[in-house]
Amino acid sequence: MDQVRITYLGHACFDLAYGGQSLIIDPYADGMVPGLKAVQTRAQAVYCSHEHGDHNNRAAVQLEEAESLTWTVQELDVPHDDRDGALRGRNFIRIFTFGSLRVAHLGDLGRVLSAEEADCLFGVDCLLIPVGGFFTIDAEAAVQVIGQVKPRVVIPMHYRTEKSGFDKIAKLEAFASLFDDVTYAGGSSVLLDADTKNQILVLNAQNEGV
Repeated sequence: MDQVRITYLGHACFDLAYGGQSLIIDPYADGMVPGLKAVQTRAQAVYCSHEHGDHNNRAAVQLEEAESLTWTVQELDVPHDDRDGALRGRNFIRIFTFGSLRVAHLGDLGRVLSAEEADCLFGVDCLLIPVGGFFTIDAEAAVQVIGQVKPRVVIPMHYRTEKSGFDKIAKLEAFASLFDDVTYAGGSSVLLDADTKNQILVLNAQNEGV
């Protein structure tokens, strides 16, 4: 059975591990996100959704060579805002395929999905979605996107907690309060496989606590 270990480092940064390899998504610059320790890790690849300092610190990831990667990736070029990129430029959604499992990272998505984009993402096993607003979609728009995609597991990101995050973005509770049942993992990682139940899953940021 295919299994992907998803670890939330903080903000929009994740470590996805599969088949003895790992990839890092959206590492933030040192000192950029209040309350988060610097990203310092190793992986076979690093992906950045866009070129803002809280998402593009490639130097934080020491790359290890591999003859071939254990995953494939599909990219969708979307606007960072609701004005077709006029305010904040472009953003890449990435859909990673690990054997039979698909995990999508929305980056700093700034609007709900088009029908074509939703079709590409439809039915992913796990959706990593921003929910904090201001720089990204807010909680209400995130609910709309979840309805468009219908993922099995939803993991929110890019929100504020009592210990970390930008003051301009909303706290996690603004998103969690819109659902009757939210699972709090109590840790920073989860093992995703075909048996993982449908859920809204909150992970603790591993790097929280400067």
